[in-house]
Amino acid sequence: MSSDPAGQGRGQDSGSRRGLMFILSSPSGAGKTTLTRMLLDVEGESCQLSISATTRPPRPGEINGQHYLFLDREAFEAQREAGAFLEWAEVFGNFYGTPEVPIEETLRAGRDVIFDIDWQGARQLAENAPEDVVRVFVLPPSRRALEERLKRRAADSADVVARRLAAASAEISHWNEYDYVIVNQDLAESLGDLRTILAAERMKRSRCLGLGAFVGGLIGGRG
Repeated sequence: MSSDPAGQGRGQDSGSRRGLMFILSSPSGAGKTTLTRMLLDVEGESCQLSISATTRPPRPGEINGQHYLFLDREAFEAQREAGAFLEWAEVFGNFYGTPEVPIEETLRAGRDVIFDIDWQGARQLAENAPEDVVRVFVLPPSRRALEERLKRRAADSADVVARRLAAASAEISHWNEYDYVIVNQDLAESLGDLRTILAAERMKRSRCLGLGAFVGGLIGGRG
């Protein structure tokens, strides 16, 4: 996926701006999934969640096509080899990937796509579409708080909790690859911070389609 700072070659469906890819990453239990859902609720139709493909089995209540695209390993690998994913990664023995076509269609329509992915996926997206990506890393307020949050998850076994906690340090070590960092002490405050970042990024000159023509009209006295 390519981006053109001047707006050349970009979709013009919205008539105002190109959407952006808003990435939230964190160690498991730091709150990125909760914040993602809250952000989607308050932003309404201006945003949509990126639906990842995955080879892990569905958890109770998860719906194929709504929470994830659940694929077997063979189907995932075939799509990966065909270049269908903007990014992919193996996490805890399962594959995750972002299909490219629906993301590009959404950005061209002037809507933002929210990603709940790890640092590996964030890095690949930033390499493939640097002008479209905004990265936010969510930190827990403390190590103890992170452990308590993981233990409260009814869907994960004690072994999974232990593995996720052990992986937290490695995940957190990538914090400085991100554009913004939020310490999630309070969900409401963190949500406010995310909305501030999103509002500012939407106004970047490179994302405002037609701005060059508007300014040209001002300079030439045509508007």
